[in-house]
Amino acid sequence: MTWDWDAVVIGAGPAGSVTARELARLGSRVLLVDKATFPRTKVCGCCLNGAAARTLARLGLQDTLRDAIPLRRVQVAAGKHAAELRLPDGCALSREAFDMRLIDAAQAAGVEFRPNTVARTHHAGEVHLEGETHTARVVIVATGLAGGEATPEAGSRIGAGVVLSATAALAFFTPGTIHMATGSGGYVGFVRVEDGRLDVAAAFDAAFMKANGGPGRAAEAILQQVGWPVPSGFATAAWKGTPPLTRRPLHLGRERLFVTGDAAGYVEPFTGEGMAWAIMSAAALAPLAHRAITKWDNRLIAEWEATHRQVIGRRQRVCRMVSRVLRSPALTTIAVRSLRTFPAFARPVVSSLNRPSSLPHGASV
Repeated sequence: MTWDWDAVVIGAGPAGSVTARELARLGSRVLLVDKATFPRTKVCGCCLNGAAARTLARLGLQDTLRDAIPLRRVQVAAGKHAAELRLPDGCALSREAFDMRLIDAAQAAGVEFRPNTVARTHHAGEVHLEGETHTARVVIVATGLAGGEATPEAGSRIGAGVVLSATAALAFFTPGTIHMATGSGGYVGFVRVEDGRLDVAAAFDAAFMKANGGPGRAAEAILQQVGWPVPSGFATAAWKGTPPLTRRPLHLGRERLFVTGDAAGYVEPFTGEGMAWAIMSAAALAPLAHRAITKWDNRLIAEWEATHRQVIGRRQRVCRMVSRVLRSPALTTIAVRSLRTFPAFARPVVSSLNRPSSLPHGASV
């Protein structure tokens, strides 16, 4: 067969763009496609923890975080109680800026990028791009939560978010702090990004959101539960939703195809872990995919499954435990009251989530 590309990467979010760039740096001919127009807004993902920032630096992508707002603390409220925890590292940056910078870095490495392009996979090594069929030695699927490569778990919460203008946001939500309000039915997080806007990301039980008449009213209800101020026009702002958050992958690969990023499975995150998973999984996949380009072997699928568990699995298990606590208002209140008195209790969890994974031999970082 004649190959049009060494690799076609579907999805130009952080996982797809980083994988495409790393493959191009290894000498591959790479096509990166996405159905969206860029720059684009996203519901969440404006927080990057220390693991994400350090992995980007090891990839030589630290400039993508220029003018990001350093994050040094997280304030968690439950009922009428609040606790403040120190963060060892991390930053906040709008997805419009971050995603576009990663795409620019991929193009600078030699990647061809096609936005506004719907891609579909059928036979091994074939990608259909709006009437055109392209062949590739390897296809990388990084299509996120809505890509159809993972199935939602029962009871999975729904994600929602909105970005408020700097003038609409309240001074209460200070730069450099992640503010998280937790309550019955979900939680809402707030963070300032580089241009002063306030990024709001939430996770709700589906029944709670429906009972309150939508994500804006549900978020307002949680703010009222903890006694925090409600920004003007908050409930009626242009909220966007996501598919169910916590998902298990249908597969991580098949012949000449690998799945990475959120499409490879996702667990309701806490403070910036989701972006770290995407970036670290891309860095781990690239050298393995490069080997697959050189010579395909079906055993590489099992190798990618093992590598993904090693790099991402433990971190997702930690977040799964945290999310279970957040689902119980009583447990969350006890945890917040305890952390207010003994903030050091959270240090092992915070440190483990902010520490980059040791990538397998041959990984490009």
